[in-house]
Amino acid sequence: KSKERATVEEVFDQATRMIVFDLLNSGVLYELNGVVSSGKEARVYWGTTKDGTDLAVKIYLTSSAEFKKGMHKYIEGDPRFKDVKHDTRSLIAVWAQKEFRNLGEAYAAKVRVPQPIAVKSNVVVMEFIGKAGVSAPSLKEQPPDNPERVYKIIVTYLKRLYKKGKIVHGDLSEYNIMMWKGRPVVFDVSQSVSIQHPLADFMLRRDLTNVNRFFSK
Repeated sequence: KSKERATVEEVFDQATRMIVFDLLNSGVLYELNGVVSSGKEARVYWGTTKDGTDLAVKIYLTSSAEFKKGMHKYIEGDPRFKDVKHDTRSLIAVWAQKEFRNLGEAYAAKVRVPQPIAVKSNVVVMEFIGKAGVSAPSLKEQPPDNPERVYKIIVTYLKRLYKKGKIVHGDLSEYNIMMWKGRPVVFDVSQSVSIQHPLADFMLRRDLTNVNRFFSK
C-alpha cells in the first residue's frame, strides 16, 4: 500500500486494534491519523472518511482502574443501563455506549454536540469539531467575544437537555464547551445521566454553578 491506512500505537491492546480494523473495513473510517487530545480515560484521534470528511475517534483506555472506580456512580441509578457486568472491559464498553447514546439524545434535543456516528466496544466515532485535525478551542482556551449571547445559548442547551433529552450533562464547565463558527458546542457527555438518576438534581445545580462562575467573570 502506498500509505499505511492506520497508525497504531502501543496503547492499543489487541481487542481495540481489531475494533479499529473493523471500523476501517466497514467503511465508517478510511484513515486514522494522530492524537488530537489525550486524557487519563481516553484518547481522541483524528480520522477521516473516504471522501475526506473529518471524524473524531474516541478510544477509551481499557486499563484505567481508577477510571473504573469513578464510573460506577454514573452508571448505577441510570435506568437506561441496568444489569451491567462489572469486569473492566464490559464497564468501559457501557461507558462508550452511554456517551454515544447521550450524544444522540442531546443531538435530537437540538443541543449542539458532535454528531454521533458509530460505537463499537470502547470506541466512539463522532463528528470532528474543528478543521484538518485541529480541534476547535474550548471556552477556557478562548473566552467568547460576546459572552452574554453565548451564555444564553448554553442555558438554552441545558434546558433542552433536561426537558427534551431527559438528561443532565453532569460535568459542564469552560473545559468542555468548544467555540466553533461562533456557536458553543458541548462535548464530553459520557458521564451525563438520565434525569431520573438520584444524583441528577445535584449534577444540574453543579453544571449551572460552573457556567455562572465562568460567565460572571
